[in-house]
Amino acid sequence: MFTVWFILIGALFTLMALSQTVLSRLPLSTAMLYLLFGGALAYFGLADVEPIAASAWLERITEVAVIISLFTAGLKLRTPFSDSRWQMPVRLAFISMTVTVALIAFVGVAALGLPLGAAVLLGAVLAPTDPVLASDVQVEDPSDQDRLRFSLTGEAGLNDGVAFPFVMLGLGLLGLHELGAWGWRWLAVDVVWAIAGGLAIGALMGWLVGHLVLYLRRHHKEAVGSDDFLSIGLIALSYGLALLLATYGFLAVFAAGVALRRVEKRAGTGDEEVPPEVEAAALSGEEAAVATDPDHAPAYMAKAVLGFNEQLERIAVLAVVLLVGVLLAQGNLPAEALWFVPLLLLVIRPLATWVGLWGAPVAPSQRRLIAWFGIRGIGSLYYLMFALQHGVPRSLGMPLVGLVLATVASSVVVHGVSVTPLMNAYARARGRALG
Repeated sequence: MFTVWFILIGALFTLMALSQTVLSRLPLSTAMLYLLFGGALAYFGLADVEPIAASAWLERITEVAVIISLFTAGLKLRTPFSDSRWQMPVRLAFISMTVTVALIAFVGVAALGLPLGAAVLLGAVLAPTDPVLASDVQVEDPSDQDRLRFSLTGEAGLNDGVAFPFVMLGLGLLGLHELGAWGWRWLAVDVVWAIAGGLAIGALMGWLVGHLVLYLRRHHKEAVGSDDFLSIGLIALSYGLALLLATYGFLAVFAAGVALRRVEKRAGTGDEEVPPEVEAAALSGEEAAVATDPDHAPAYMAKAVLGFNEQLERIAVLAVVLLVGVLLAQGNLPAEALWFVPLLLLVIRPLATWVGLWGAPVAPSQRRLIAWFGIRGIGSLYYLMFALQHGVPRSLGMPLVGLVLATVASSVVVHGVSVTPLMNAYARARGRALG
């Protein structure tokens, strides 16, 4: 069996490498192929995963995938938090997410017959959009000024951490987490401290590490050729310190990525775009002159770290979406998913987006695309496994597993099919407007 797995994984990696350019022109995504491949593995008896029994290691796999993708999303954003463009992702991450949790919880109680705690938990698990599977609609480079892409990238980076208080609320209502009298502990610790602390810790770590590396490179010609270790080290430091201080590590790694990119912009030449020669050197791993040049060292550092992280992200997507395919093929699909998933994607997400962006300076076409590309993915799987590990009984856990898997798989397919034609049409329309 071990030998067969070597062959299968090798064949899949080779196929994806050979077909990457073809897929970019078609209404398909690599995640869709991973999903099918995972289903085939289960169908032919080559993989067998029981979601509740395996929730411990599934939680760890999805956790690693999410923190890698959140750091990557942060690295794509050079815009300071004082810029007005942050208004939209913040409103989506806080207002739209709260509305989404409330609407899903209502449906969970009224139509699915779930107790309130489980319904709130379901809403919290499915509310965040995904920073991994949504990469095709995120900013394409740090100089990308498009409001649509910036909003979706910022939302995906923020709301994977902002969902945590609602997860803890759902667990608390089920008697699995301490909320305090009248919910004071939940509000003070799980909402205020954990959110603010996570953002502050990540921003501080990104600022400190970024300035230290640039100081060593510019003034001492040291710390060169270590950008892969820099990426992993900053992620681990930010995440670990945030967890140690009882804050949200997801927000910390996102803030660390944003802060590192801000260090690059402030310490660099101020150019909106990375010079081509610096980008080529960073992606090829060339060191010395470019990496330690006082003008180009910041851009080199940011581009090299981002390039390495994007490679890690692709491997994480492969592993997790394969597992989704395996779990689905084993019959974890409830009948309620036939109406629940369309309700979430076609009614709840657009309604929550409309409420969150009420009065925002966004074009109707952008508003519609933001409403549609509320992609659900690896973050939802992590929160689900986190909840199962915190004692959600099997009688409630299995219905939640089925609905979450169905939602993620449906999102992979419908958003994967639609992303290329819709974003191409949007780019053409935007080009005509600018021209």
